[in-house]
Amino acid sequence: MSPIVFTVTNNLTYDQRMIRICTSLANQGYVITLVGVKNKNATALTTQPYTQKRLYCFFSKGFGFYAEYNIRLFFYLLFLKANVFCCIDLDTMLPIYFAGKLRSKKLVYDAHEYFSQQKEIITRPKLYKIWHWIERTFMPKFKLGYTVSYSIAKAFKELYNVNHEVVMNATVLNKKRHDLIKDSEVAETKAPFGTSRFFREGVWGSFILYQGAVNEARGLEFLIPAMQHVDAQLHIYGDGNYLAQTQQLIIQNNLANKVFLKGKVLPTELEQITLQATIGINLVENKGLNQYYSLANKFFDYMHAQVPQITMNFPEYKRINDYAEVAILLDDLKVETIANALNELLNNNQKYTLLQTNCIKAREQFNWGVEENKLISFYKKILES
Repeated sequence: MSPIVFTVTNNLTYDQRMIRICTSLANQGYVITLVGVKNKNATALTTQPYTQKRLYCFFSKGFGFYAEYNIRLFFYLLFLKANVFCCIDLDTMLPIYFAGKLRSKKLVYDAHEYFSQQKEIITRPKLYKIWHWIERTFMPKFKLGYTVSYSIAKAFKELYNVNHEVVMNATVLNKKRHDLIKDSEVAETKAPFGTSRFFREGVWGSFILYQGAVNEARGLEFLIPAMQHVDAQLHIYGDGNYLAQTQQLIIQNNLANKVFLKGKVLPTELEQITLQATIGINLVENKGLNQYYSLANKFFDYMHAQVPQITMNFPEYKRINDYAEVAILLDDLKVETIANALNELLNNNQKYTLLQTNCIKAREQFNWGVEENKLISFYKKILES
């Protein structure tokens, strides 16, 4: 079947959405190539049912990285056999557009986020000017596309008159793997420090889980101090541009014995860790439309693992939570608000069990099997036209 190329600016190993997308399309018989970055710290690739290509870059961040990678990617695309060129977010849009136009390829835009509206961009005027120019100049030229949330799709339609379908970043449904908690297995006891703890798959524990990018606007400057008022551990899995500041927050708040930075782990490992967590954390600061319109994959990961979570009262999370209450939604990111929500789940067994039970209902509706059908239909339609 028709070859498709996807381009990202990461090293491929930890990108769960792209692993799902490429695997689903490869299983349908499409010839898939996923192109990413290789640098001196790149981890080994895992075996996948599609081709993975990493372009080596001397630079690892900043303007030098984007300039180098975009140039290398452009020349790579000039000679790659593919009928569809798909860029993931704005940071690979230029080489996809110019190489695709030169070779008369179908152009697709997969918006994993509202890229130009990230906090780390809108708070830097010069940087915002560049990315906003790329967005308003080239996005209207991509008539085919899809994104992760209805709010982002609506914004793109209003601003650029492009119709983006919605393929949410939902988790693969695997009942056998995820049904580790039955009502009879949820028990309460008292920890040495006096808080409720829950029994999950033979492990006593009450650790709170933060998974994903440790970036700006993820609420970490409020979450860390809140842990002073919560009798449980916080485990942070991931890294990003806010990692050094997070380390400083732990030291400043004297939480080295309660908050632990675990680093990045493979998606398969993270899944097992999530199954053992008591509460999931998905905080997003309301600074920029990217954050306000977000629908993170960790939201679905917690849901599928039957882990009640703390997240934001933003449109996409509220829409799903109205269908089945799986989370406590926060109206603000005050330290007191976060601490109160965490303690509510740690000490209110009735509330905890309700959210946990609702996860089973929600994951039947919000899972990759449902979203995969939209994805396959999208590519089938454009390749047959």
